[in-house]
Amino acid sequence: METQHSMVMLSTGKFEQLKAFYLFLVPTLNEASWDRCEKVLQVRNFKKGEMILSEGQICNHVSFMNHGLVRMYYQGADGREKIICFFNENNYISDYPSFLTRKPAMLNIQALENTELVDTSYDQLQQLYQEVPEANLLGRMIAEQLFIKLNEGNASSINDTIEHRYTSLLNEQPWLMQKVPQYMIASYLGITPEALSRVKARMNKPHKVKVLAEFG
Repeated sequence: METQHSMVMLSTGKFEQLKAFYLFLVPTLNEASWDRCEKVLQVRNFKKGEMILSEGQICNHVSFMNHGLVRMYYQGADGREKIICFFNENNYISDYPSFLTRKPAMLNIQALENTELVDTSYDQLQQLYQEVPEANLLGRMIAEQLFIKLNEGNASSINDTIEHRYTSLLNEQPWLMQKVPQYMIASYLGITPEALSRVKARMNKPHKVKVLAEFG
């Protein structure tokens, strides 16, 4: 089972972000359908460093992030970690293969900051698919977004240089540099922290040369 945390059924502002997210994906979602979706939602809170899902557990939820920061990573046979993605607020997280197949998860999900999740369980989602006309479209679009996010990281690790991946990270998720230790950035890039320092030095060198030339 996933890490046990107190789950609270709520009908408060904690669901407003998720409602806005649903309406962005499916603008035709009506109040009756939203009310039915809202009834099955549960909130879990995790402190910084806590595990949301560990390898070998069955993933029982798809979870919308109200706030916080998490990482998804694999644990190698040699004990080394390989981070495949970071997620912040207004994103869905899940080990979707485990969620769909009901088989043990192959990856880990950890809170890097205090994190609040809004969960839909597997059984509840199957009920929504039967009862809410828009639920199937919502489910498909959420699954596609999660797949694209994870696949982009895998494709980039195969096709792009380390410098290109680091530059993309700076451009697309600059906030990570202030929130995540450098060894995690290195793990995401698939290199050692020492190699990351060398990459950063090489990338900064042209800038330093240009500055010296301007003021020389």
